[in-house]
Amino acid sequence: MHLRVEDVMQADQVRTRALIAQRKTGAPVRFEITEQARVAVASWMRGRALIGTDWLFPSRLDKTKPMTTRQYGRLVDEWIAAIGLSPAAYGTHSLRRTKAALIYRKTGNIRAVQLLLGHTKLDSTVRYLGVEVEDALAIAESIDV
Repeated sequence: MHLRVEDVMQADQVRTRALIAQRKTGAPVRFEITEQARVAVASWMRGRALIGTDWLFPSRLDKTKPMTTRQYGRLVDEWIAAIGLSPAAYGTHSLRRTKAALIYRKTGNIRAVQLLLGHTKLDSTVRYLGVEVEDALAIAESIDV
């Protein structure tokens, strides 16, 4: 969650897409910001009077630092519990995986998922999604040539 306001803003508008460097690998990763998310981010920033180099999600203890991974995890647990689900069954990583898995299931385009996740190796994406030979065969069988 180490995003700065300038990472998601262009002039006075929240971007529809953003590009950041992955912390783990340094690889650039593009991501979409949906209309609903743009409205929420704009409201969040207005309410806290955030500007360019400010952390988009600052630490609750020190505003000069970003929110920690641990604090983000706690918030996700609270949100999951608030909608009546078990926090033990869902977490930050499973949420990251969800959209990627849905894109793969709908399109079968593992290269697109690889790019969206910022994986450098296709093998990593295959393992990440749990793609099995049966999945590949089902996709192949659904296409007539």
